[in-house]
Amino acid sequence: MTLDQMTDAELAAQPAAYWTGLAYEALISFTRARQAELGFTQPQFWLLRNLSSNDLSPDGQGMTIPQLREAMATYLRPEDDLHAEAEVLLERGWLRRDGENRLWITEAGEEARLRLKAHAPAIRARIHEGIDDADYVAALKVLGKLMKNTQGS
Repeated sequence: MTLDQMTDAELAAQPAAYWTGLAYEALISFTRARQAELGFTQPQFWLLRNLSSNDLSPDGQGMTIPQLREAMATYLRPEDDLHAEAEVLLERGWLRRDGENRLWITEAGEEARLRLKAHAPAIRARIHEGIDDADYVAALKVLGKLMKNTQGS
């Protein structure tokens, strides 16, 4: 049975963890499929973001794969292979590796990061289609309250 087929009373009795898990998988799958159509992977984009001083990198310094894995620990998926993804970016000239095995974003990598970032609004718009901002904010507030109630962060 889908959410659309349930009454409000039936919906109120549904386990939040089950539905949030399904939503997470659907959203990640959709996002990754759109990115693949555009010629890049989500982990590749994250690598560029985490190495760019114009984005997530606090200091623009190079990082090793273990350091990058630690920086991305809250959103990496078990199947994400940062070493393999970094190799692709090294071959494209978007990253370089120094003598201490740290990865650094190149000028071409920074340009690529900006091109890849430009696709995010269209992906977000498709995901949010038919959902007004007030409903979206309300949903996030409910999720936040569920997490607070269970000592989550």
